[in-house]
Amino acid sequence: MTVSADELETWRTQFADHEAALRALIVIEDCEGELEDAAIALALRVGQEPTTSGDWLEGFAKRWRVQVCQSEVRSHLQDNALPDALEALMAATEVPTSLAVPLLMYLHNVGMADFCAPLKEKL
Repeated sequence: MTVSADELETWRTQFADHEAALRALIVIEDCEGELEDAAIALALRVGQEPTTSGDWLEGFAKRWRVQVCQSEVRSHLQDNALPDALEALMAATEVPTSLAVPLLMYLHNVGMADFCAPLKEKL
């Protein structure tokens, strides 16, 4: 998943007062908008050992699906209130701030309805 320069600029504007989020956005920009590459680089910086195979970010997001879908993160992302979504994510999970930004970008681009749909399915 690749984010455009325009999308990065929108996020940068919304996180103008959040230094850690801005640092994560710089890494995403340095990775030419490739969220997967940026997430792996950021994960390594916080001591995680992500696989270098594709879809690591998707798997990382799925680990937090219940907390994300049953918290204010979902409504804030749907309202495009990105700083509020970051704060809600930080309150609901133990995701490091640097990884929270690419995670939110992934969720924003996938769409919360699609991402949360598996929680509604019955086994």
